[in-house]
Amino acid sequence: MADAQYILPNDIGVFSLDCREAFRLLSPTERLYAHHLSRAAWYGGLAVLLQTSPEAPYIYALLSRLFRAQDPDELRQHALAEGLTEEEYQEKLERVILGSKAAQQHPEEVRSLWQTCGELMFSLEPRLRHLGLGKEGITTYFSGDCTMEDAKLAQDFLDSQNLSAYNTRLFKGVSQDGRACYEVRLASVLSTEPALHSEMTSKLKSYEFRGSHFQVTRGDYAPILQKVVEHLEKAKAYAANSRQEQMLAHYIESFTQGSIEAHKRGSRFWIQDKGPIVESYIGFIESYRDPFGSRGEFEGFVAMVNKAMSAKFECLVASAEQLLKELPWPPAFEKDKFLTPDFTSLDVLTFSGSGIPAGINIPNYDDLRQTDGFKNVSLGNVLAVAYATQREKLTFLEEEDKDLYIRWKGPSFDVQVGLHELLGHGSGKLFVQDEKGAFNFDQEAVINPETGEQIQSWYRSGETWDSKFSTIASSYEECRAESVGLYLCLDPQVLEIFGFEGADAEDVIYVNWLNMARAGLLALEFYTPEASSWRQAHMQARFVILRVLLEAGEGLVTVTPTTGADGRPDARVRLDRNKIRPVGKPALERFLRKLQVLKSTGDVAGGRALYEGYAAVTDAPPECFLTLRDTVLLRKESRKLIVQPNTRLEGSEVQLLEYEASAAGLIRSFSERFSEDGPELEEVLTQLATADARFWKSPSEAPSGQA
Repeated sequence: MADAQYILPNDIGVFSLDCREAFRLLSPTERLYAHHLSRAAWYGGLAVLLQTSPEAPYIYALLSRLFRAQDPDELRQHALAEGLTEEEYQEKLERVILGSKAAQQHPEEVRSLWQTCGELMFSLEPRLRHLGLGKEGITTYFSGDCTMEDAKLAQDFLDSQNLSAYNTRLFKGVSQDGRACYEVRLASVLSTEPALHSEMTSKLKSYEFRGSHFQVTRGDYAPILQKVVEHLEKAKAYAANSRQEQMLAHYIESFTQGSIEAHKRGSRFWIQDKGPIVESYIGFIESYRDPFGSRGEFEGFVAMVNKAMSAKFECLVASAEQLLKELPWPPAFEKDKFLTPDFTSLDVLTFSGSGIPAGINIPNYDDLRQTDGFKNVSLGNVLAVAYATQREKLTFLEEEDKDLYIRWKGPSFDVQVGLHELLGHGSGKLFVQDEKGAFNFDQEAVINPETGEQIQSWYRSGETWDSKFSTIASSYEECRAESVGLYLCLDPQVLEIFGFEGADAEDVIYVNWLNMARAGLLALEFYTPEASSWRQAHMQARFVILRVLLEAGEGLVTVTPTTGADGRPDARVRLDRNKIRPVGKPALERFLRKLQVLKSTGDVAGGRALYEGYAAVTDAPPECFLTLRDTVLLRKESRKLIVQPNTRLEGSEVQLLEYEASAAGLIRSFSERFSEDGPELEEVLTQLATADARFWKSPSEAPSGQA
């Protein structure tokens, strides 16, 4: 059972993102703007391969070469002609690759790629199964010998120099005198080249810090970021206004110089660019997949406005200041002024990165969020894929709940995403002491509602939510936002904005809460007992909420082991809709207040104790979650694959290229995405990976000397 979560069936669901109508409504200039932003996003997204595992770039290069030589149908026919059966074609990857046309044309290169990544691709060695530091997992944000202690030391160093970790990687070595030495490498086009008047130049040097040697360098992902910059430059020519032009200029500076401060400046113009027809964001954004929780994965999206749903979100924004007052913490713990954000529903054209979310609240920079504001985005055509639920595949629900769940899952998810992004991530204040010693709160007057005492802790200059709460920051914040969504969906005003009243409104509430409870059980798939760790921030958050609802008692939520019709272990999640308001709401109120107070005051010890306590997975009765995890793995539905379209420039016009919802369609979309420079990109990725390969060799293989 331990290995079941790493085995995927051949019939994984594949869905296409539909943005045809939204793209059709764009003007020729808007299409050109969207095209070049999309190209920038797709090129930048290749950096994710270098942020994940040592073998990931080689896997991509191997598959790219394979399908450049033969499309999926040709490869299948070729394999069958070579003597493979249909079943072997699905399961014998080495035989398919080494017998392919690509291998016949370039036998040494293809065999070399396979030898580099083939064994690692299929390895179920415990350390290689999931992301983690040192012996706990695999990551290429850090060299293989970095531990959590190294990550903490590096964060303290970065804080001391006012450097952000978002666009960095950390490589450890040993100097000649036996001391630890670290290379902090910034992502940028430039490496050692001098740059006039660059704010980054003075940072690129050697430092001594707490007995260790640090060297700040740059040039990570340089050839990839060069492609990003080229297309951002081209997009500038089609920008709709000066804010977009300045936004792109600062992004270009950021990716060229390695400056997060430049990216912040670009993000300020992005926040000010209200209601654009073509919306986008690009950079090193989310820190979910950094085991320490500070480094950003490259991400870029381009999308078009869905006007009907956006109108509902605009109404929600108009009500936000009033709704914020309903949240269960004192006014002093809320931002001094609510900076009215943009909140639009978008149809995604392009989303590069390791996954596509249903909604986004960005930027993630704490200082900008407090002073400049943020934007909320709901991705409508992504939500449509998430809604797709087959009754026979619905697990862990009572039969009488299934039809109701299918009917209202989509609408309830719209409500939850709206509240989660706008009033979840958009709420709450951080108590900060700036570099001059000034506080952004009244030390004498503000009282901690949990202790009844004055505020005892806060954020110092240079400290951020991510840097201070590190490994729990992402999941804790997702939990806070999800809890706000559950709490405020009980408000009749909110439901009326989305068009629900009476019995329909009650059904939306019921399904929203039921979906969260079920999601908490499904989340166990993403818990690793061997390492006592969670692998996905949102899933951990939902499990914590399930624990809070179970703790509320009085039969509000129950999770009961059962035996399925097939004779195998099963379970049922039940929610008493009559207990949601009298039992569930007060429980969430208490929990939310604790979450916000601990976040506002930067109380890391208290926050960890609370959150990690709820996130602990044991076999203690009555739920016996470790045993239930086996049941969840037994009945899990594989994550959906999403096929995205491409854009192609033909003369001065941009064409939308769509693909069928199948594995072959997914492969064709990637092959055609990089059809013009496929060989060049394969070489770039393998060269970059090979240049750093020494950092992930076993101790017996690793060279000594400075990093």
